[in-house]
Amino acid sequence: MRKLKGLAVAAAGLVAMLAAAAWFSPPFMARAIQVVGFTNWPVEPVRIADGLYYVGARDIAAYLVTGREGHVLIDGGMEGTPGQIVANVRSLGFDPRDIRLILNTHGHFDHAAGLAELKRLTGARLLASPAEARLIESGGRGDYFFGDALTYPPAEVDALLADRRPVRLGDIELTPHFTPGHTEGCTSWAFPVTIAGERHDALLNCSVSLLGDAIAGDPDYPTIRRDYAATFRRLRSLPCDVFLMPHALQFGLRAKRAALEAGDPRAFVDPAGCRKFLADAEEGLRRRLRARERQGPR
Repeated sequence: MRKLKGLAVAAAGLVAMLAAAAWFSPPFMARAIQVVGFTNWPVEPVRIADGLYYVGARDIAAYLVTGREGHVLIDGGMEGTPGQIVANVRSLGFDPRDIRLILNTHGHFDHAAGLAELKRLTGARLLASPAEARLIESGGRGDYFFGDALTYPPAEVDALLADRRPVRLGDIELTPHFTPGHTEGCTSWAFPVTIAGERHDALLNCSVSLLGDAIAGDPDYPTIRRDYAATFRRLRSLPCDVFLMPHALQFGLRAKRAALEAGDPRAFVDPAGCRKFLADAEEGLRRRLRARERQGPR
């Protein structure tokens, strides 16, 4: 088990390192990411808060928000993830056909490749930001960084989101925040949760990871620097008691699950971790920009 933990951490680090290296091409990245498919291995679901569950794979996250008039699923994982998600939903005692809405953080293959199949399995409607809808409906084609290297079955988007306009389903309310940079339509989600009888603010950060050298000025995404700057300002302004990400390793799911099982009902209340993650990511962006300025024109 200790070896497997080490492999998972090493694989995540490898993918991050390759993504950060400007001299690796998107096709090489496609192969490198596929090699570490064990990050998509099944794991048991976990209850994060009242009505909020992690139902994804070992590292590829998916979240179930339950309500009296139906449920909401956030993110669809890889092509092989939908079966795991549905099995996890059933194991919690919920009927996947009661999922009425599917939401998305961003349209990369590891979070959107399963959306079409999940729509088929649940009958739910898929909502996405306008920019992300184009990526999802094209099956990942035309991504500013990956191009057509990481494609997947396209999914039809049933309705478009508006920035900061809440999505409601019965007693469920989730507010989308457009936080572009990682993708042009990257969408973070803010919503209230209850843990041990106390109200908290959950924030699912779409992603602020930097892809390759795009931040230096990508002709396919000329506003990327401005978008990242606006995204960090937006995320800093949002309350974040319960820190969630599209990858389990990014918010320490394994350790928090262990703490929960050891008897700490507030294991997922982590505002300090949320702020540190964001501060570290923003400082990383600044370092990359300073390095590019020292190197001069490419």
